[in-house]
Amino acid sequence: MFYSRMASFSLFFALLLTLTAQAQKNDSLKVAKLKTEVIKSLDGKQKTAQEMVDMVFSFSELGFQETESAAYLTNILQKNGFTIEKGIAGIPTAWMAKWGNGKPVIALGSDIDCIPKASQKPGVAYKEPIVVDAPGHGEGHNSGLPLVILSAIEVKKIMEREKIPGTLIIWPGVAEEVVGSKAWYIRDGYFKNVDACIFTHVGNNMGVSWGDAGNNGLVSVEFKFEGSAAHAAGQPWRGKSALDAVELMDIAWNFKREHLKPTQRSHYVITDGGDQPNVVPSKASVWYYLRERTYEDIKGMYDDAVLYAKSVAAMTGTTVTHKLLGTAWPGHFNKPIAELVYKNIQTVGLPTWDSADQRLARAVQKMSNAPKKTPRGEPIDGLALKLDSLNGPVQFSSGGGSDDIADIAWNVPTVVVRYPSNIPGTPGHSWVDAISMATPIAHKGVVAGSKVVAASLLDMLTNARAITDAWDYYKNVQTKEVKYIPFLDATTPPATHLNKKTMEEFRPLLKKYYYDPSKYKTYLEQLGIQYPQLEKKAF
Repeated sequence: MFYSRMASFSLFFALLLTLTAQAQKNDSLKVAKLKTEVIKSLDGKQKTAQEMVDMVFSFSELGFQETESAAYLTNILQKNGFTIEKGIAGIPTAWMAKWGNGKPVIALGSDIDCIPKASQKPGVAYKEPIVVDAPGHGEGHNSGLPLVILSAIEVKKIMEREKIPGTLIIWPGVAEEVVGSKAWYIRDGYFKNVDACIFTHVGNNMGVSWGDAGNNGLVSVEFKFEGSAAHAAGQPWRGKSALDAVELMDIAWNFKREHLKPTQRSHYVITDGGDQPNVVPSKASVWYYLRERTYEDIKGMYDDAVLYAKSVAAMTGTTVTHKLLGTAWPGHFNKPIAELVYKNIQTVGLPTWDSADQRLARAVQKMSNAPKKTPRGEPIDGLALKLDSLNGPVQFSSGGGSDDIADIAWNVPTVVVRYPSNIPGTPGHSWVDAISMATPIAHKGVVAGSKVVAASLLDMLTNARAITDAWDYYKNVQTKEVKYIPFLDATTPPATHLNKKTMEEFRPLLKKYYYDPSKYKTYLEQLGIQYPQLEKKAF
């Protein structure tokens, strides 16, 4: 009897395992079909992608002043059933769009601001500003939120039909170029109940990475000195020059560089150097970015800079105040989510570039004196034809740029999906990088990226283990020894005054060139550009 019962139990257990395996197989097949469906659906959204990318490109809005972009994109989301909360974290152009119910809660974000003095006509392989000295999308932030919105809307349709639980949140990286918003979002609790975050950023290939990204964190801080004015020729001894204090501060910091680690990056601009030479400047200010690879080293640079500012104020008889304008941690991204995303990157692949795309890319590379190889030794010749690999933690970094998506990533499992809408070998933060950003190169890259994000969303929404594994890595690897310590406190306001004067000057001029899709198929057509335009037209 005992052996008979054991045999029956073993048979039942084997049958249970078989049924479980079959159910899992059926679920996997169903998800695979849904992913195929959403990828095919997004193939039909090329016109929508083009309109959104071109429209945001034409607004050309600097950080904290992205009013047109915010209104345009939130209107699209509202029409598609999302609930919008505007003005989050005390930032007028920041918002969160939500749809759905329950878990998992997945946030989708991308940056939205542009670069000073980067105005440039798209699709031409030479410098030709739309408005001279105006801002422009010289990094490509006009493309990321259109990508995210395309993905979310198509996945939302499937969630509604298939009754898939979950909540989608879409949000903008406001003022990323001055790293001015994401740490504030974290401070004010906007990611408190988020289970995972997929962020997108323009690149020149399709890729994702995990672990230590090798970049620097930073503090952005402005020092304001105040002295007293006097006639600079008649009685200069009666003045106390705030500009002297600024210049001494800069001299002191430049001497300090010799004694900093090679990984540091520090740079500054004098934001106020006085009014005119015959008046001893009573007010002057200087704005610093202080970058390093760890929180401790960034904090050390910050403390030293404050000390130097107080010291030169004492030397010059001036007073000094300082204000934190922006901050970012060094990046660290989630391994399980990156691996999940990369499988979908392999499925989607790179866009199919035509000869016009490649001719423009090679002409821009030649014009901008692009390097022949990437830092990893891969050739730079036109647009990418081979997928980037899944990259893990850097083994060594000499330091570099910063992105405040890291502040999100140190609080919620996060990855950055890079998509190919820009041209390899460009200098970055330049009018050169704007050339591709309202062309078929950008449009194709956005559609391809939207497929990857949509497929990854479906994986995360239908497989609870994807979220569990992400948090396991976050808790037991990423934050096991390193804990997030914010640089801002509860009273630090966002620097929403930045770029206001510049946009007040240029917005009326740029408005004349806003894209009108009711009259023109593309922004290239509106500007009268024959794509690709490799030589300047003679008139």
